[in-house]
Amino acid sequence: MNFKALKQHFIEQIAALYDGEEASSVFYIAVEKISDWSRSQAIMNQSEEVKASALEQYTKVIKELNEGKPIQHILQEAYFFGLHFAVNSDVLIPRVETEELIHWILEEVSPGNNLTVLDVGTGSGCIAVTLKKHLPEATVYALDISTAALAIAKKNALAHGADLQFVASSIFDYQSQVKFDLIVSNPPYVKEDEMEAMQSIVIDHEPHQALFVSNENPLLFYKTIADFALSNLKEGGHLFFEINEYLGPETVDMLSDKGLKNIVLRKDMQGKNRMIYCRK
Repeated sequence: MNFKALKQHFIEQIAALYDGEEASSVFYIAVEKISDWSRSQAIMNQSEEVKASALEQYTKVIKELNEGKPIQHILQEAYFFGLHFAVNSDVLIPRVETEELIHWILEEVSPGNNLTVLDVGTGSGCIAVTLKKHLPEATVYALDISTAALAIAKKNALAHGADLQFVASSIFDYQSQVKFDLIVSNPPYVKEDEMEAMQSIVIDHEPHQALFVSNENPLLFYKTIADFALSNLKEGGHLFFEINEYLGPETVDMLSDKGLKNIVLRKDMQGKNRMIYCRK
């Protein structure tokens, strides 16, 4: 079987789960991991025969996809901001919206030898590791309450040569002697009543602790992190959040009420309110 036939077979086998474009993207993610080819290489070499050992791996991936597993969990890695990150069910799968947040941070924050950064709820470490790679002189702290998540984040930091300071704590309990130049967080923000609208592939395979908040207090983490920032950001320091698309104005009002300044609500590439930036 050549790659052209493999692609057709792969997409047909997962058609009940993914539409054509999604299925094609999933296929090329598998190609990069199994055959070590980029999308363009696979397209250019469609007549190339697939090795028997690789074909077995593709068959296994198809089987697990049809069992409802995310491709990133099957391959045990996700691609984020040009880097590969180990992932499993203990951490959220890094998403493209968070890449947009990283781009915004790098637009606003200048590298500096004494720059101190805190990533609240680091999960896989994708934000902390990426910021350390692009702000190499910064001291980057990665905080998470989950020891299992921190184990993955440490693995990713080691793989990418990112020297991070890991903190095993909840933001509700964290007491820091450090004053930060930048605090960033992609905290839990999906309301419980929004769960029904979510795909089962997310609900069944990603950590609920990192996803969901109560309907009664959906801004709990944002309020807590904002209070922490007021005490632990340097004057003029930066605070960035990824947010619930339906709670943008409420989040802006909360930050304003707490006295944070220069608040900017930004839409993602899909036109959804997804990110907020402010300063102390």
